[in-house]
Amino acid sequence: MNSNKLNNAILDSLGEGLFTVDKEFRINSFNRAAEQILGYRRDEVIGDFCKNIIKSHRCYEDCPLGKVLESGSNLFDCESEIEHRSGRKIPVKLNATVLRDNENKPIGGVVSFRDLSYLETIQKSLRTESNYHGIIGTHKSIREIITLIEEVAESKSNVLIMGESGSGKEMVANAIQATSLRKNKPFIKINCSVFPPHILASELFGHVKGSYTDAIKDRIGRFELADGGTIFLDEVAEMPLEMQVQLLRVLQEGTFERIGESITRKVDVRVIAATNKNITEHMHNGKFREDLYYRLNVIPIHIPPLRERKSDIPNLAQHFINKFSMISGKKIFETDDDAMDILVSYDWPGNVRELENAVEYAFARTKDSVIHASKLPPVVRMEAHTGTHKKQIDDIPFAEEEYARIKRALEKHYWNRSRAARELEMGRTTLWRKMKNLGLA
Repeated sequence: MNSNKLNNAILDSLGEGLFTVDKEFRINSFNRAAEQILGYRRDEVIGDFCKNIIKSHRCYEDCPLGKVLESGSNLFDCESEIEHRSGRKIPVKLNATVLRDNENKPIGGVVSFRDLSYLETIQKSLRTESNYHGIIGTHKSIREIITLIEEVAESKSNVLIMGESGSGKEMVANAIQATSLRKNKPFIKINCSVFPPHILASELFGHVKGSYTDAIKDRIGRFELADGGTIFLDEVAEMPLEMQVQLLRVLQEGTFERIGESITRKVDVRVIAATNKNITEHMHNGKFREDLYYRLNVIPIHIPPLRERKSDIPNLAQHFINKFSMISGKKIFETDDDAMDILVSYDWPGNVRELENAVEYAFARTKDSVIHASKLPPVVRMEAHTGTHKKQIDDIPFAEEEYARIKRALEKHYWNRSRAARELEMGRTTLWRKMKNLGLA
């Protein structure tokens, strides 16, 4: 087998779509996965401009290939949307890298992309009246957060999301982005707690070759990648003080400089920040700048811990059961009453993330169609049984609203619980438990 045939065989064995272009952006290779995802045959696209085939808004506003060829830096996991031959939009994550010859000179670019349609299908299937762009719940505090997100949808103001670890801060950030005027622009995320200071500076603002020991080539920072869009700074309270000064400058002036470079660059970026720390305490201790806090905290959002909104636990548990059912193909539909009582009784120090892990654990152990209490994680069962928990409805207005909603559905279907449960998008066991708690049974 000659080298060209071998290269094509390798490319065709990849599960990701991949194509290469020359310096004029004309396609010169196109693998089998790209054919399947986009609906074009290889011989139809070779020699054509990639923008005529991909038809993404990024091709005209923020071309990933243009960026990497201009900067020499690679781009990874960029969210975008491409167009199938039929006109159907396909959500993807793509990587763009520079293609070099034997002398390390740039001769074109390589783009690989993963079709995320299956994830979108799962999300659409899981959407219910208690699921708002990934935020699950109908508790008063959650409804107030959703109302606030809708009210500020057209705002460009910065947002500070506060809440315990695992409470769903990233879900709220995603919902803000999905409803904003910048929803079709770049949305870049970074966790400020996982990088040492000099690497964090490079990640946020980029660097030039030789600016420090490991800087072997120029690199674009996250703020440049997010230009025109939104950046999500998770665990922002963990950012070193020297970095806070640089972030404050971006927020005040919209300018920054790459590490090792004196050129001032301008960006238009909306910042959504999040923290699980007591940021007021951090300011008093000199760990967080007060002026930065007020720049970030234009629109504050506080997410309550799960133990303060226990009425949402049945909805969350059912959401995760549905999610794992779709992913795994296992026909598991609900929990029994004892299992749900334990889930509601437990205080969830790890919040929604811990609840999801507990449901996944029980899901993996369950062989029939209902999750029983014995399948829940031992720590959850033990804590729920040893604690002195009392069944209560933690939000009276919510209980009255749910009482009326369930009663309407039951009356509409002549008290047929199966039909009422389908309309209410909950399991029969869940409906029966709610009926008992609300005095309807």
